[in-house]
Amino acid sequence: MKLQIVPPRQGVLWFKQGVRTFLRQPLAFTGLFFMFMAAVSLLSLLPVIGTPLALALLPAATLGLMAATQIAEQGQFPMPQVLIAGFRAGKDRLRSMVVLGVLYAVGFILVMGISATVDGGQFARVYLLGGELSPEVVLQGDFQSAALVAMVLYLPLSLLFWHAPALVHWHGITPMKSLFFSAVACLRNFWAFTVFGLVWMAAFLGVAMSVAILVSLLGSPALINAIMFPAGLALATMFFTSFYFTFRDCFEAPATTEPEPGA
Repeated sequence: MKLQIVPPRQGVLWFKQGVRTFLRQPLAFTGLFFMFMAAVSLLSLLPVIGTPLALALLPAATLGLMAATQIAEQGQFPMPQVLIAGFRAGKDRLRSMVVLGVLYAVGFILVMGISATVDGGQFARVYLLGGELSPEVVLQGDFQSAALVAMVLYLPLSLLFWHAPALVHWHGITPMKSLFFSAVACLRNFWAFTVFGLVWMAAFLGVAMSVAILVSLLGSPALINAIMFPAGLALATMFFTSFYFTFRDCFEAPATTEPEPGA
């Protein structure tokens, strides 16, 4: 495995590749992302263990969407079983994927726990348990400070896990090494990932503003949810679809060819 350094403009290309690949198979990707979100939501409903289980599933689910992107790029149709590609690659990689899931869940809960010291856990309850979110709550200084603390602390966690599931699955690297190499790849390609993030932020804000303007012109506020949900779902799916291209360009392909995930 060899780390590759890419120019800042690669961030724009990753965005374009994610959107273009999604448009090749929009129904397939939307369905896969919806199943992924539904599984996470259902697990979250379980008392006590639901939220940790849902969090532990996220690295494997992200890998499943990356594997689906790889399949779609090759002109094939990604089937639903591709979402569990991380659990079908042998005992060693299954064990590594489980370890990554546990580490991610522990890290995320730790981030929320630290943010809870700022506002008494109000932000954590809203984020993890879907508590009531009113304008009065959002405007509270403690709530905003807790959200800021969580965002700052989540950034290094996301760098650690950005490439880790793919490194475990496609390169057979141990979980701890995959976290290290993931963080190094993101930091060495800092400007490319910065451009990537800024482009996606602009895309999400642009879609939100466009929907708001359209609803205003139509004069029917009730339409905002009917339009925003499918638009947001499609955009979020494109975002996850672009993950595969960030991994592919940051790491040289392995010398031996692995079986196609989800085949």
